[in-house]
Amino acid sequence: MPSSRSLHRPTLSLLALAVVTTLTRPALAAPAPSPTTLDAVNVTAASDVEQARAELKRVPGAGNVVDLSRSNGRLASSADVLAYQPGISAQSPGNEGTKVSIRGSGINRGPGAHASGISVSLDGLPLTGAGGTPYELLEPLWLSRAEVLRGANGIERGALALGGAINYVSRSGRDSAGLDVQYEAGSRGYQKRSLGYGGVSGDLDYYLAYTDSEYDGYQYHAAGDSKGAMANLGWQITPQLETRFFVRYRETNHETPGRLTREQIRHDPRAANPANLAIDARRPQPGSTWLGNMTTWQIDADSSLQAGLVYHKYPMDLNESLYRQQLDYSNLNATLDYRRRHALFGHDSVTTVGLRVTHDLDADVRETLRYANNGYAAGTHTRDFSHHGTDTTVHASNELSLNDRLRLQTGLALINTRRDVQVTWPYSPERLHESEWDYAPRIGFTWQQTAATQWFGNLSRSVEPAHPWSMIWGSNLYFPAGNGASTGRQRAPVELDNQTATTLELGARGDSTLGRWELTGYYAHVRHELLTVEVLPVPNLFVAENNASPTVHRGLEAGLDSTLWEGPGGRLGLRQAYTFNDFRYRDDARFGSNRLPGLPRHAYQAELRYDHPTGWYAAVNTDAASKMAVDYANSFWADSRAVFGTRVGFDAPSGRWQLWAEMRNIGDRHYAATVTPGYDDAGRDVARSTPGEGRSVYAGVRWRFE
Repeated sequence: MPSSRSLHRPTLSLLALAVVTTLTRPALAAPAPSPTTLDAVNVTAASDVEQARAELKRVPGAGNVVDLSRSNGRLASSADVLAYQPGISAQSPGNEGTKVSIRGSGINRGPGAHASGISVSLDGLPLTGAGGTPYELLEPLWLSRAEVLRGANGIERGALALGGAINYVSRSGRDSAGLDVQYEAGSRGYQKRSLGYGGVSGDLDYYLAYTDSEYDGYQYHAAGDSKGAMANLGWQITPQLETRFFVRYRETNHETPGRLTREQIRHDPRAANPANLAIDARRPQPGSTWLGNMTTWQIDADSSLQAGLVYHKYPMDLNESLYRQQLDYSNLNATLDYRRRHALFGHDSVTTVGLRVTHDLDADVRETLRYANNGYAAGTHTRDFSHHGTDTTVHASNELSLNDRLRLQTGLALINTRRDVQVTWPYSPERLHESEWDYAPRIGFTWQQTAATQWFGNLSRSVEPAHPWSMIWGSNLYFPAGNGASTGRQRAPVELDNQTATTLELGARGDSTLGRWELTGYYAHVRHELLTVEVLPVPNLFVAENNASPTVHRGLEAGLDSTLWEGPGGRLGLRQAYTFNDFRYRDDARFGSNRLPGLPRHAYQAELRYDHPTGWYAAVNTDAASKMAVDYANSFWADSRAVFGTRVGFDAPSGRWQLWAEMRNIGDRHYAATVTPGYDDAGRDVARSTPGEGRSVYAGVRWRFE
């Protein structure tokens, strides 16, 4: 095994050649001055994506803009949305609970749970709260694009997590005018139907949509369904003042087939875990409601103020162990951002000051027995507990144009975290009630070496508070014998420290003879990393989260989008995304410099696509990854994977309709998509992996009527 100080850099000839070609070509003329401008209030759909990409070039770090306005393939979950993106790992366990990780964020969090390590927003309004990120409102067909700021680059949005920020942007009447009908169907009972209608009427624009889906799932006992509606209503009150209202409601329900051993994945990956079958494990989410507003005031030519407020209610009814947990969750979240362009030290400058608040109105749990156990009848009350949290972030940053090529960015964020956690029945006096301040400074630069090449870098500190619920589930304080059905359940919370990291990031992006490219490297020293471990399996499932000894996260992120050939007969293009992950302990007393389980060290996705001028296209793609550890002792590993797929379709030049068909995992390769790690399996093959989808076929059609 390599030492913790070594950094292996695998060779990817095409990506490397693109970078070398760009950096060794003759320097071009200096670009014309490009003063920073504030966001415009009125924009068209095309300029929204272009503006987002232009804004990304201002950021002294890596990011992604995913255009979903003309997607042509299955969009079942966030794993489909974030495919082919460097630096992002997004793997589906067969339902919508996609495990998304950036730079090792939430590295070993199990799929299907509230996600951690990335600050997620819907239309700029915080979705991530003190308890993590719920997923049931992330319907891909409602989205226009996704904007990703990797690592510490989300500071201007008050996002301080190690993984950065993702902002999912809804369709609106300005980019989706008319009637939009979409239908997808495919293997194992998959069907998805969507109806949307949008338009512009004077100073108003609107988009309304309804979507439902159903599937049987790849594993047995993995069926699920969903349904929901959304609305995006905008009003241009004056040329300087715009307000926009967002409404979402969605219900999801899926069976939970459970995790498998490596031997099962190799020979019977469609099996369900027998313990999950025995208790009919499932995860109903009976209805999540999202009511939000974002108002933008262009005060004058040089300054703007944007305020947002959202109410989010998302109850859950978890039936994934011997215990039923009915959760009442609701948040009130807010943002406030002021931007001003001004002169500083005689140079053009933009200063941003902002506030981001996520506040739990309700986070209360009632726990009962699902089945008779230890002499107690089904339905017996075992515990009530509450885990409330409030995260308040105040942030300020400045972008200073030192000259036409070089920009300096500085920033500082202060975060206050409040946690109030207690077992309220049977009553326990051991209540955790705390408030803590932490900080996250940042300094970065962008240097436009030539018109085609930009260098960037930053040194930053990230802060991630522990989730309030983890202070219960990570506790080693239990009700002793004599407490009836509550015996053996956690009786009191424990304190957890904030996870912090100091990260150095350097990279470059640009255009070369081989296409649009990017290459980023980062190195993070992490303290008190919040790591999870499966302590007990189903049926008495128990996954704990605790602070770890110091760890290191480092890696490379590379992307290349190439035009291999273009002429009157069409275009042949190749897009590639490669991510190198090296996440490990730093001289841990027990595990030394072991790798952290849960993610592969190497991940590569690519698609070769031919487009004909008439609108027909055909593509072949691949998704490959190295093996990954399934326990902290690195005593057992999930297999590597290399799967291939193909897609054909027709995209009408008028934009009125689309038709597509695709085959995934043509070779029916058996592999683990996600891992929920154990502590030390001593070389045993324990059921810790969720299988990736086998060979499957999907097709879809979309009509647009203006």
